[in-house]
Amino acid sequence: MGEKVLMAGAEVQYVEKRSKFIAQIIPVKNEQEAMAQIEAIKKKYYDARHNCYAYVVYNENGDLIKRSSDDGEPSGTAGRPMLEILEGNKINNILSVVTRYFGGTLLGTGGLVRAYSTSVKDALAKCEMSEIFDGVKLELKTDYTSLAQVQNLMRNLNVIELESAYENDVNLVLISPLEALAKFKKELAELFSGREITTEIGKVRYGKNGQDIFVL
Repeated sequence: MGEKVLMAGAEVQYVEKRSKFIAQIIPVKNEQEAMAQIEAIKKKYYDARHNCYAYVVYNENGDLIKRSSDDGEPSGTAGRPMLEILEGNKINNILSVVTRYFGGTLLGTGGLVRAYSTSVKDALAKCEMSEIFDGVKLELKTDYTSLAQVQNLMRNLNVIELESAYENDVNLVLISPLEALAKFKKELAELFSGREITTEIGKVRYGKNGQDIFVL
């Protein structure tokens, strides 16, 4: 299973021995946005006993930040199990908050872990995800007579067109899957004997949302 990013969240309710658990899965772009969402949920459910959370986001350096909180529940019974589910599913840019209204019956350590874990799993089942891929962004310049062959090669190797400009030559901005890059460049060279100019811009991480392509 490859890495995934959350595209659309969900909310579910789970009841265990009269305790109500409201699980929310929310897409977030960074840690600041995650904390803002947590504070908003705490204000909305100000009368709840607990608002436990876990999130996985990238920072400005491209490193993953992972945090969780039990918010007053016994240590390790809420935030950590929630985070383990996100990690186990390899989902990033994601915030999970589970709000608990106490029902009067203690659930015990095992019961709490099951309740928080089940709440997150049920919410994730209703979310929309996109798989994330490693690629290389390229600029390609070619002539009009070669364009159809370039496009055919792109289709065969799952190379994506991001931008195009049709001037004296055809200028394309592309993303090649990392594993296909060497073959793409080799076949371009063999097909066109230098009639094309290929420039690598840099590595990217990208995904697909329906027909739309996004770059992280």
